[in-house]
Amino acid sequence: MAIHIRAYSLLMGFFCIATLPIFGQNQRVADSLARIYGEGNLDGTLKLELLRNLSFNEVNDLKLSLDYAEELISLSQQLGNDLYLHRGYFQKGNKKRLLGDPEEALDAFFKSAEAAKKAHFIPGEGTSYMAIADIYSITDNSSNAMLYYDKAISTLRQSLQTSEDSIALGSALSNAGDEYLNRKNYDAALSYFEESTIIFEKAKYQIGKAYSLGNIGMVYANIGKNQLAEANINQAISILEKLEDYYPICVYLIYMAEIYVEKGDAATALSYAGRSLELAQKYGLKEQISDANHKLSELYEKAGNKGEALRYYKEHISYRDSINNIQSVQKMADLRTDYEVSQKQVEVNLLSQRQRNSRVLMVSLSIILVLAAITLATLFWYYRNISKEKKRSESLLLNILPAATARELKLKGKVEAVKFKAVTVLFTDFVEFSKAAELIEPEQLVKSIDFYFKRFDEISTNYGLEKIKTVGDSYMCACGLPTENSSHVRNVIHAAREMADFVSKEFKSNDGLSHFQMRIGVHTGPVVAGIVGIKKWQYDIWGDTVNIASRMESRSEPGRVNLSETTYELIKDEFPCEYRGEFEVKNRGLLKMYFLSIG
Repeated sequence: MAIHIRAYSLLMGFFCIATLPIFGQNQRVADSLARIYGEGNLDGTLKLELLRNLSFNEVNDLKLSLDYAEELISLSQQLGNDLYLHRGYFQKGNKKRLLGDPEEALDAFFKSAEAAKKAHFIPGEGTSYMAIADIYSITDNSSNAMLYYDKAISTLRQSLQTSEDSIALGSALSNAGDEYLNRKNYDAALSYFEESTIIFEKAKYQIGKAYSLGNIGMVYANIGKNQLAEANINQAISILEKLEDYYPICVYLIYMAEIYVEKGDAATALSYAGRSLELAQKYGLKEQISDANHKLSELYEKAGNKGEALRYYKEHISYRDSINNIQSVQKMADLRTDYEVSQKQVEVNLLSQRQRNSRVLMVSLSIILVLAAITLATLFWYYRNISKEKKRSESLLLNILPAATARELKLKGKVEAVKFKAVTVLFTDFVEFSKAAELIEPEQLVKSIDFYFKRFDEISTNYGLEKIKTVGDSYMCACGLPTENSSHVRNVIHAAREMADFVSKEFKSNDGLSHFQMRIGVHTGPVVAGIVGIKKWQYDIWGDTVNIASRMESRSEPGRVNLSETTYELIKDEFPCEYRGEFEVKNRGLLKMYFLSIG
């Protein structure tokens, strides 16, 4: 089965190819086919082909597309058609992957490969193995990724009848090289990239050729062969400029700057880094704006130009999503979190106090015959004191952990991680906060952030949201856990609106506090929740859903609530929204985004 280059995924500085069909999806085709489907006049192989095309071309409604794939699987099983069973499971795997469920996607791809093998459809079997390898790669299971890339390559080499088959083989080779470059096995990576380049060139597949040449250049740069690195990267840039594919060009230009730093040619290095910044600014590539500013700052610092170095560094930090490495803001964050940490430490102190009390109690009992009255009085006093301490300890524990989690911790001494299938996650972040941190006293910033976060806590509680944590000026909460909640999406949307309205009203207040504008991002999907460690517990959540929610926030705008496509599909009939278009998201490619309408 043929493939095309997806929206590139940046991994360790190089670009990957994905197992998606070479011919583009078309919603209008899906809409036309849906009318034929509704008439119900087709059966047998014609209906199988109709369902296959409906599942592939339906892009506006991923759940509907998944329904078509499931029906295709069911009908193929009834008819005993292994070829279309393979195609049904392959479509299901792609939709599950897009919906953020890699486990079910992996299961579907395995079944797709098995069905293709039974149907003696070698290209389908090979691309299924490549899809399996891609899932293992994005979940950081490198050993299994390489195992299935090798299976994909050996399988696809058996069937090279069309140019699409050749592109599939080239893609598998490129992605395998991708994985070897991650492992720093440069000889193997170079071998795979060179073969994929030859294949793409024969197939006249220019974007594949460009990425392979760029990756070859990066291999050469890593092993110190700068002249070869420069030649390959420049060739890649030339092709990508004709294709108007600017994101990888920005990355490659930074690599060129690194090469000229090694050569001792600071002026040329500055020129390449400056060109990367110019392109990134022109096309709004924020991540590359940040990286290019950082590289320019380093180059000017090496050149002894402290003023320019500082200027570019300030531009760099203003585009960064996180402020974890900014010293002045970290000092503020430490002041903010000192109180929370001390609250948790109190619990440890209380436990130690109880142990000391127990020892005193045993000493008192040993002399009960002599000092009965005193001992009884002492016992009563300590009993009352311990009861108070226990209540206080439990109160503190409930302030740190959800009630159900706290109960499990007390009963078992540990908390098992739990997977929730449907949770809505909300991130907030104040605009230009890092700049404010450089100009305002940390104590005032702490007081200002505390003002906002107290109100966010109240709003979260009102709508049944679980506060997860704060990091610097970022506030994270979620709904749908630790107890499942069918209205989790609606509750988060109401909370997001109220938070946005509150921040907007306070922005121009003159009350001695620092006020900010705020971005909000929301995404819905599966998460894993639990606590880690044995002290200073924190209830936390993990998974791709959390990462995408964070990206929704960073891609939002001041005063707006940015929604992922998944969240939008769940609330579009109840809340008016504005379609923003598709935006590049690191490690995810192009994602559709929507603004929650104001008012």
